[in-house]
Amino acid sequence: MGHALAQLIGGQVKGHTRVFAILDSDVQVRPATVMVSKVTVKDARYTGILMGTVQAGIAHGVLDAVRAGDLPKDKVNDLGIIYSVWLDPAVLAVPQGEVDHAGLFRVHREATAKVIRKAMRGEPTIDWLLENQDKVEHYFHQLGLEGKL
Repeated sequence: MGHALAQLIGGQVKGHTRVFAILDSDVQVRPATVMVSKVTVKDARYTGILMGTVQAGIAHGVLDAVRAGDLPKDKVNDLGIIYSVWLDPAVLAVPQGEVDHAGLFRVHREATAKVIRKAMRGEPTIDWLLENQDKVEHYFHQLGLEGKL
């Protein structure tokens, strides 16, 4: 894991900045968590939302997972998380000052804790996936089918 984290932080790619999830500029969460953007970052406002609000939500979600016991507290210095995050670039269409930062923070905090909980419990199981494969609808696939993309 250490090698993977070093490669990600040391091998920055223009437009796809990789950062450690932090509570503040000098307070890194445990386990060490690298946040990797899935969107090419080209705009300073987008960067501020992604690396500010969203990143803070992820950092808090990691600590929530430790607090809940989903990540073992005695192993946080031995573990690492690579967190791939996608923030819809359409957030830039929201007028300056009207972005719901509290909502973005909450959604990313809750989603982070949930995905860690599910991963640590081995969910979903292969049996569940096979049974529910045709019942789960991917949000963006549905938008494409509806002609909205």
